[in-house]
Amino acid sequence: MRLLDERYLNFPTEGILQLQDYLLAAGYVVNHKRIRRLARKIGLMAIYPKRLLSQLGKAEYIRPYLLRNLVIDRCNQVWQIDITYVPMIRGFMYLVAVLDAFSRFVTGWSVSNSMTTEWVIDMVQQAIHQFGKPEIVNSDQGSQFTCKKWVDYLASQEIKVSMDGKGRAIDNVYIERLWRTVKYDHIYLYPAKDGWELEEGLTGFFERYNYQKYHQGIGRRIPAALYQCF
Repeated sequence: MRLLDERYLNFPTEGILQLQDYLLAAGYVVNHKRIRRLARKIGLMAIYPKRLLSQLGKAEYIRPYLLRNLVIDRCNQVWQIDITYVPMIRGFMYLVAVLDAFSRFVTGWSVSNSMTTEWVIDMVQQAIHQFGKPEIVNSDQGSQFTCKKWVDYLASQEIKVSMDGKGRAIDNVYIERLWRTVKYDHIYLYPAKDGWELEEGLTGFFERYNYQKYHQGIGRRIPAALYQCF
């Protein structure tokens, strides 16, 4: 799963058979059924245009993508949210994070051993309590977001719901870049022994990411310098 995750970060359009070829070249004889099962377990899905019938969540809760041609010029205008797999020395966990698209400031994050909508909502509630609510929250069409609880919660907060189009690699681009950074700069370099060590390490990482790290995408500035909504 660690190899699949790292490969996906670099080549997100590769499908099951291409992943099988990659593992065979690395010396791992694995059939395509196991690769598909593990990819689903860690939430990986190749990026390519898909028909509506292949949606992961419920079609009735899918919402349109609201960021196309939108000028993002202020903090708390758009938050982007996503979930990613985190390998540890033994086992793995999931990481959810939400960031402000204008400043790249991570307003909230959490780790869990399961991916539930309740876990995601709880994290967003804490972020809103600390930093105020955004105008729009953008996500992919995963099952945690294409469900009644998620859509109803954002509606109750008068927050607009936006979702990536299927097969669109750049719709949630800022959070995807965050995953590359957190994995290559921290998770792969310092694999955690357990959940407690993982959370402690990520606390330090996000503190540096928000308050010390310079980002080329925002003019080589620090996210906290742009995020002035708190």
